[in-house]
Amino acid sequence: MLSLTFDNLGEAAEIEAGATAAEPGRHFTATRVLPEILDLLAARDLRATFFVEGINAELYPGLLREITARGHEVGYHAWRHERWDALSADEQAENLDRGLAAFAGLGLEVAGMRPPGGLLGDGGFDVLRGAGLRYCSPAGAGAGEEDGIAVLPFQWRHVDATCTLPPLARAREQMTGSADPVDAPTLLESLTAEIERLARERGYMAIVLHPVMLDWLGRPNLEALLDRVASYRPEDLRVARCDEVAGHVLDHRQQFSGGASLDASSWAS
Repeated sequence: MLSLTFDNLGEAAEIEAGATAAEPGRHFTATRVLPEILDLLAARDLRATFFVEGINAELYPGLLREITARGHEVGYHAWRHERWDALSADEQAENLDRGLAAFAGLGLEVAGMRPPGGLLGDGGFDVLRGAGLRYCSPAGAGAGEEDGIAVLPFQWRHVDATCTLPPLARAREQMTGSADPVDAPTLLESLTAEIERLARERGYMAIVLHPVMLDWLGRPNLEALLDRVASYRPEDLRVARCDEVAGHVLDHRQQFSGGASLDASSWAS
């Protein structure tokens, strides 16, 4: 199974980093990039999961509703992209309560979350379970189940930001054999090979792209990637939203017990 996922929206991460938005609610990823991504997915009849920060329920409520109206999933990515493992368990719980309430106010039900930085931290699975989530997507590999929570990890070598972030040199070595920064065509080649391997060997893989990096990736490379994903027959490779994969894992939990391994590395290292 393969999940197409997109992380971050608007100026949330910039606000968390201390920047002040020049025009709140007018970030280019929301006004230009994400609508373009939605159109590219629709042209190929592909469904994706968008992990977005809770503050976007205030900044871009119409866009979040459009994501779900087009058949995609909205997942949680902290309130404004706080590094999740830097929060205490109580802070994580408060963050989740605030964000899920904001999404609920738009009529959006959230099934899962991806922790910014990739690590769960002090709250672990207990905080997620207490918030009523069905799955989480931390850094790691495989797919599994932890006391009622489906675990759908992403691998750093399947993330566009890995190509440029200094702390993720080890993941670049897995992609190319070198710790040097990776260009967009090389990422496309690496992801295509990984998708082909998945189709042969089965298992689970999440591709992680960031709207803020679309100009770096380039529309032709994104289209080529989506074309490759859309070319598979369902019996050869199932492409599904994270909530759909989580449902499968939880319905067949005995098959997935202990199937996920978590990764302690982070872009924030």
